[in-house]
Amino acid sequence: QVQLVESGGDSVQAGGSLRLSCATSGYTYSNYYIGWFRQAPGKDREGVAYIRTGDNSTYYADSVKGRFTIAQDNAKNTVFLQMNILKPDDTAVYYCAAGKYGSLAYRPYSYWGQGTQVTVSS
Repeated sequence: QVQLVESGGDSVQAGGSLRLSCATSGYTYSNYYIGWFRQAPGKDREGVAYIRTGDNSTYYADSVKGRFTIAQDNAKNTVFLQMNILKPDDTAVYYCAAGKYGSLAYRPYSYWGQGTQVTVSS
């Protein structure tokens, strides 16, 4: 079965860094884009970044460009989100998702992880 498992969420001070991991299994890794999304309580799900796993192309929301980096370890079928210069507005549950098409919109994605909490304090 397709499985995506996020890890690495934590509570950090503003300006700090975290690296999130998305471990995937149960499908052909290179056939799917992997996206990172976040959702704060009472807010809509927001696309953060995504990667075309087949050629390593990456895409970012304007709000995180220059601060966040999405990358992959193809041998481990794992995608990372390196988050630097974190802001309180980055506080959310972060999810990874797999889809046949890459997008910062959440609807095109077919498979989702359980989420990992990121909290950034002032």
